[in-house]
Amino acid sequence: MATFKKNLQYYKFSAYGFLRNLRFFDAFFILFLVDQGLSYTEIGVLYAVREISINLLEVPSGMLADTFGRRRTLLISFMSYITSFLIFYFSHNFIFFLIAFILFGAGDAFRSGTHKGLIMDYLKQQGWSDQKISYYGHTRSWSQRGAAISSLIAGLILFSRGNYQDIFLFSTLPYVLNMILIISYPKELDKIKTLSETKRQAIKTTFSSFFTVMKDVRVIKLISHSALHSAYLKAVKDYIQPLMIQVAILLPLLQNVDREQQNGLSIGVFYFIIYLITSFASRSASTIEQNNRKNIVTLTLLVGFIAGMLSGLLYQQGFYLLALISFVMIYIIENIRKPILTGYVADHVPVEILSSVLSVQSLIKTIMTAGIALIFGVFADWLGIGWALCIVSFVLIVGMIILGLFNSGKAVKKTSG
Repeated sequence: MATFKKNLQYYKFSAYGFLRNLRFFDAFFILFLVDQGLSYTEIGVLYAVREISINLLEVPSGMLADTFGRRRTLLISFMSYITSFLIFYFSHNFIFFLIAFILFGAGDAFRSGTHKGLIMDYLKQQGWSDQKISYYGHTRSWSQRGAAISSLIAGLILFSRGNYQDIFLFSTLPYVLNMILIISYPKELDKIKTLSETKRQAIKTTFSSFFTVMKDVRVIKLISHSALHSAYLKAVKDYIQPLMIQVAILLPLLQNVDREQQNGLSIGVFYFIIYLITSFASRSASTIEQNNRKNIVTLTLLVGFIAGMLSGLLYQQGFYLLALISFVMIYIIENIRKPILTGYVADHVPVEILSSVLSVQSLIKTIMTAGIALIFGVFADWLGIGWALCIVSFVLIVGMIILGLFNSGKAVKKTSG
């Protein structure tokens, strides 16, 4: 098959990820919630509620995307995101935050798997399906670059304005631009079903194909493997922010400025470096996969959990810089795994229902994330962030052993396709 070209649509896919990750609040989300007077347990509840709202909409949103159009589903997603940003900006109340988290979860549900489905369908149309890991890894690397730039801009916004809430207002602009970008996607990417099919027939066909594929044990193992590490990172990633503050205190920089301004710039720079590293990791995923041992799926999962446990222990002992480096390893592992496992799933699933299957993967991830986030919040209030990270990571390693995930590497290995 022909080598994929970096044409206009390639740059549109890349721009989508870049703009989507211009979420300026991400670098300070936990700090914002703590600044509003919330405990870690309350924060854990908010995160869990967000994941529950995703659960309720996850699979239906994927089927809606596969049946009626992925572009339309993405537009619904971004409208939900923007509404949540505005609520965060205007409100100071836990109940309103709860509503914002539900809307944020709805945005995640309608987005998850949908854009990946668009990319995989486009690759099939172009005859580039054999290069899905490389193509997705390249476009995903732009999302990491967006996150890197986002953290720097967020730091500058906080430094100049000294207000966490302003960051949410600024975050609406790139999301509006992304909606315009999505509208410009080729209309044929929406036409998953042929014009001769009625909507009722389209729904029946989607459901039939979906349930047939989901009986495949290999597919279940693949999406479970992918979901577990992603859920782990999603549940704990924002707790890196208090760790960054501890490292920032050690730096002999900006000592004469306000502490919040110092935190803003320091955290912005830290995230910028992290996302540049993860961008490289994502672009390297294809090369790593081509030269890997057969157990790369389970090996990377284990390494991610061990890095988290080590980070927690180092944090608890006051070795904050080493703890931060260990935490960054979780990000790196996730961005190596994501393109590889997305490619593996696509090898086992018809592209017409890929969004639905990826939505099931996200459903499993959100269930895991809700549980991890709630437990982590309780332990963080009780024992501190360091011990919470250590305990949760250790429990997940034990869970891998009990569920036999160490022994399923061959089952999830990529087949020719």
